[in-house]
Amino acid sequence: MVAVIDAPFEVQSNSNADDKAIAIRAVYKQVLGNPHVMESERLVNAESQFCNGSISLREFVRAVAKSNFYRARYFESCAPYRFVELNFKHLLGRAPADQAELSEHIQRCVNEGYDAEIDSYIDSVEYSEKFGENIIPFYTGATSTVGQKQVNYNRTLSLLQGIAGVDSAKKNSRLVDSVATNSAIAAKSVTANGRMSPSPDATAKRFKIVVRGAKFDSPRRLSNTEYIVPGDRMTPQIQRINRTGAKIVSITEI
Repeated sequence: MVAVIDAPFEVQSNSNADDKAIAIRAVYKQVLGNPHVMESERLVNAESQFCNGSISLREFVRAVAKSNFYRARYFESCAPYRFVELNFKHLLGRAPADQAELSEHIQRCVNEGYDAEIDSYIDSVEYSEKFGENIIPFYTGATSTVGQKQVNYNRTLSLLQGIAGVDSAKKNSRLVDSVATNSAIAAKSVTANGRMSPSPDATAKRFKIVVRGAKFDSPRRLSNTEYIVPGDRMTPQIQRINRTGAKIVSITEI
């Protein structure tokens, strides 16, 4: 099936409180990689500043990307290449184009630090031209563009998750081999069970997680376990599974 890619969401100067509340949720979903955000994890001060006009949508995106939530899940917990490829995905809506671009950002993290790395995306000419001050970043790299190499399209498409997919569930890079060797990667289309299913709200749905783990009996054998989870509990359930060392075989909408 053909992947359905996000459309731009722009906050207008006359946007009301409801519009801004929708924008806040959309920023959390895009920038944080589709997690379940608990009330205690929300950026109350930044939300308030955005709602009262003290900061732009762009600055709210920056605040979310520099939050402890983002830092703990992607900078401190993921491999460096994974962190950078997700910064491209979350903040510029595409995959890194080549090894030089990846290396530039890795070096910036090492030499200039976390905040400088985040600022380099949001302050870039590319961000300004794509999203400006009032558009939420969205997946621009997964739509075919005249002059764009097919490999770049495939890389971005490979980063897209299912509707229940959570970026923090995978700690290692998806693209490091493809980018380092400048080689092709197979494009994987998002299906109707994927990220952009007909139902816009994943939290209203239920999902089956199939997990393969070891049974510590004699002889030692592998066994599959199934979990039925509501959409709003996907993130903590996946985190619990990862802590056990088990492998998630599949996640399907039911």
